[in-house]
Amino acid sequence: MRTDARFSLFPTPFRSILLFFVWLLLNNSYSLGHIVLGAFLATLIPLATLRFREPQPLIMRKWLAFKHFFLVLYDIVTANVQVAFLISGPIKKLRPAFVKVPLDLTHEMPITLLASTVSLTPGTVSAEVYPFPESLAKDEKVSQRYLLIHVLDLKDEAELIATIKRRYEAPLKEIFQC
Repeated sequence: MRTDARFSLFPTPFRSILLFFVWLLLNNSYSLGHIVLGAFLATLIPLATLRFREPQPLIMRKWLAFKHFFLVLYDIVTANVQVAFLISGPIKKLRPAFVKVPLDLTHEMPITLLASTVSLTPGTVSAEVYPFPESLAKDEKVSQRYLLIHVLDLKDEAELIATIKRRYEAPLKEIFQC
């Protein structure tokens, strides 16, 4: 939980803004009563739910996050074209496989973003992150986590792992500085 005084009333300012505008849009009214009630709820709900959230690393390098977003967008478009060519050819030539990618990331938010990035890129899908933190004892440390992914057409496992680590995981480590 953040202890910075500027975040005491609005611990998650973007979530509060989003809640405020969603409230107004759902009610389809911009009357003073809805504005006041929306502002009240946008302040109260994040404060009431803050204790249920686990602390996550902050985005430390916003410009790199913006750049990473466009890199992932580019990869999604190019992977769509590649998958279209793959599935339009003979299916017998496809080499589907599961690949276990060792993770250097330790926090749940960057791991979730990595898994989402892999799943958003056509031809690959995240299947599991293991070991699950919930399956471990509270005093037990996780020595190594893995991201299990399914690949539509695997040519070289080591190359795929290196590409995922270099292209997606390394920038996330820099963005969150973890």
